[in-house]
Amino acid sequence: MKEFDVIIKTALKEDIGAGDVTVRFFVPLGKRFYGEMRAKDTGIACGLEVAKRVFELAAPGSKVKFHLKDGSKVKKGTVLMSIEGPATILTAERTALNFLQHMSGVATKAALFSSVIRNPRTKIYDTRKTLPGLRAIEKYAVRCGGAANHRMGLYDMAMIKDNHVALAGGSPVKLAERIAAMRRAKPKLEIEIEAQSLAQVKDFLPLGADVLMLDNMDYAAMKTAIALVRSYKGKKTEIEISGGVDLEMAARYSRLGADRISVGSITSGAKPLDISFEVEEK
Repeated sequence: MKEFDVIIKTALKEDIGAGDVTVRFFVPLGKRFYGEMRAKDTGIACGLEVAKRVFELAAPGSKVKFHLKDGSKVKKGTVLMSIEGPATILTAERTALNFLQHMSGVATKAALFSSVIRNPRTKIYDTRKTLPGLRAIEKYAVRCGGAANHRMGLYDMAMIKDNHVALAGGSPVKLAERIAAMRRAKPKLEIEIEAQSLAQVKDFLPLGADVLMLDNMDYAAMKTAIALVRSYKGKKTEIEISGGVDLEMAARYSRLGADRISVGSITSGAKPLDISFEVEEK
């Protein structure tokens, strides 16, 4: 998984610095070691290729064997991967585990949210609430957990939120002018607009956004809003529900039949999956 090399090399440099002094003085060099990474809890495994790449870079000559694939369900005691190599597999251990535990935690949370959705039309999406520098890795983990990615950043999708609406003058006419200008400049760019009330839903529907977000609206208002969007005769618009969505809310909101439910806590609130690395001399 060399597309993540910059992230992995940065993490290794942060951890190893000028060298692993403990391995140097306490672990016999020249000998081979064998280790297994085992799940200590139930969840979704993710980050195996990233962990392998850590060993390739920090412990040259090591051999990694996968016992399952990213996206696989694991339970306590499941062996995720085994590693044979020189003493430096201990140098690589922490960084490999950090990636593997965090990515598996994100995948596990994405799978948990996806599991409560009962409407086949509705899909769980992540957000931009990611750790700085780790967005690509976290969004990969989201996909491994069965959820979908929202935009990667500010560049690949326009998100018109309340501040943008206010700064653009607020009126539907002025918003239509800005959106038209954006369409001319970037005709393939997807555009989403945030509505916080039924009045805004009615005002924003004719603007022709690709996605209409219902942000922090109550259940009854969202139900009415979705009916309005579905019955609209103009451009067909996807509907997204957003705003502090927890598991119970996601399950309830899925009954409404929106296309998307976005959940920031998939990445921002993911608990690392507990994984151990036990090593023995060969």
